[in-house]
Amino acid sequence: MKTSGNTILVTGGGSGIGRELAQRWHDMGNVVIVAGRSEGSLRETAAGRANMHIMRLDIADPADIARFAGEILAAHPALNVLVNNAGIMRFEDIAAPRDLADAEDTVATNLLGPIRLIDALVAHLQQAEDAAIVNVTSGLAFVPMPRAATYSATKAALHSYTVSLRVKLAGAVEVIEIAPPAVQTELTPGQATRDGYMPLDSFIAETMAPFEAGEVPAEVLTGMVLFLRNAEIEGRFDEALAAVSSH
Repeated sequence: MKTSGNTILVTGGGSGIGRELAQRWHDMGNVVIVAGRSEGSLRETAAGRANMHIMRLDIADPADIARFAGEILAAHPALNVLVNNAGIMRFEDIAAPRDLADAEDTVATNLLGPIRLIDALVAHLQQAEDAAIVNVTSGLAFVPMPRAATYSATKAALHSYTVSLRVKLAGAVEVIEIAPPAVQTELTPGQATRDGYMPLDSFIAETMAPFEAGEVPAEVLTGMVLFLRNAEIEGRFDEALAAVSSH
């Protein structure tokens, strides 16, 4: 992925990781479109940035994705990078019958949303120069958090989908995965100040370093996430699962 001169779409760009990534890419000399449900939050992200644009998108709604895809290609035909960042995380007790609304919303937002948006834009991206798809997963894709079982499952599925996509789009579209560790954001209540979580500014600095250098690996990993990413291959899976389960 080239460092500047891109037209980049970032979903979930109104807060947290999405906001910070969008602003850093903008500062590097890219046109950036931030998309999400809250227009007010998107405006805060884009404030004072001439080449940053906002567009409304409900990533959980297939009809809205179809509408959005047509509108963004009409407004920004130079679009060449899609960043699937939007996501939700809900804690749940899967050991007892419950209302499955949270689980269904999580699947629709975290997994079906990116799949549908990729499907809507992939033909365009295959014709674009220097095209890339960046999927934001999680360290929990590799070692699940039982309290957030559906979230973990959607991130594991998106990791797998990303691997397949990389094979199918080889030579046409670069496919990159960002797998964050636990980061201090507003993803869950109190997370922005939770001890043991990686400060957001530190995460962004480490994650953006390869993008700024123009040498982006297939998986962009911070040092902190390697405890989870490499747990199985290093024979530490049970240890890592116990640590995540008790956190």
